[in-house]
Amino acid sequence: MEQQFTDIILLIQQSRNNAVKAVNVELINLYWNIGAYIKQKLSVAEWGDKTVDELANFIQKNNPELKGFNRANLYRMIQFYETYANVEFVASAGRQSQNADNQNNEIVAPVGTQFEFQPQDIRKTLLAQLSWTHHRTIFSRCKTEEEREFYIRLSIIENYSVRELERQINSAVFERTMIGNAKLPTALKEINSDITNAFKDSYIFDFLNLPEPFNESDLQKGLIHQMKNFILELGKDFLFIGEEYKVQVGNSDFYVDLLFYHRGLQCLVAFELKADKFKPEHLGQLNFYLEALDRDVKKANENPSIGILLCKDKDSEVVEYALSRSLSPTMVAEYQMQLPDKKLLQQKLHELFLESNLKEK
Repeated sequence: MEQQFTDIILLIQQSRNNAVKAVNVELINLYWNIGAYIKQKLSVAEWGDKTVDELANFIQKNNPELKGFNRANLYRMIQFYETYANVEFVASAGRQSQNADNQNNEIVAPVGTQFEFQPQDIRKTLLAQLSWTHHRTIFSRCKTEEEREFYIRLSIIENYSVRELERQINSAVFERTMIGNAKLPTALKEINSDITNAFKDSYIFDFLNLPEPFNESDLQKGLIHQMKNFILELGKDFLFIGEEYKVQVGNSDFYVDLLFYHRGLQCLVAFELKADKFKPEHLGQLNFYLEALDRDVKKANENPSIGILLCKDKDSEVVEYALSRSLSPTMVAEYQMQLPDKKLLQQKLHELFLESNLKEK
């Protein structure tokens, strides 16, 4: 009986895998088609760079529920199309099938999927087997067609996560393999029948308008949520914008724990909560976020964004402000006067961790 129950679990997992693959195929196909459409408009001078900005703003204004279509990602779609539009992958270098009965070693797309690519185009069987973040990493960091195809195939064969893919690129696996000083890396882990982790891409959740499952521990998420409520209780000046707010820098995505707008200061306020001892690099990371916010999120009439770093280890609580160097002494004084008092934040941080420890016990 237990074996029969296990068979049912396998059926469920297989269906989930097929569903995730199908969604990823649609997403990659959509991004390809959008990139091709915009590229064609730009090529005939029917559109200019400002038109792409206007498109991003139009989507945000008229369909705010549609995520992943800001200016940066639209240009990534164009780059994606430009990178592979005229590339012909070698069909004979396909993935080794895990099914012993399948001897053709061909990489195949999920059954029932459709592409705008021509049927004979091997791209349809390769590009759709990786997530958008995989592709973004590859076409932004690899310089040649050979290198890009190498990492595409390697990621598929070894079922690499994005982090593992980046590690392989950082260690120059392609270069070392080409000059004969390294062998192709073997699988670092057994390929599980559940492939959802390989496609756990924030863009898929955006595409489906679903809440993204964050990677932080339950403790961290709980602390962030409670701190959000506390900040809102401090006064009417704080307006909540987002939790785990995504900012894009180059081809990488980063997440600000909490983002508010302060009506009195007329600026964005970013909160970062670290459940460990204060380190100077924490402030560096927060300042990095503030630069991204000022460049891509802040309105022209708003003041420079500011950050508040909250650190808690077993012995102490540390609260630090991150302020733009361009601020005048008068503006700095104004910011500090209207921001939550450090001692008050330290006390709340202490209480939150104390409550969390009691719950764990």
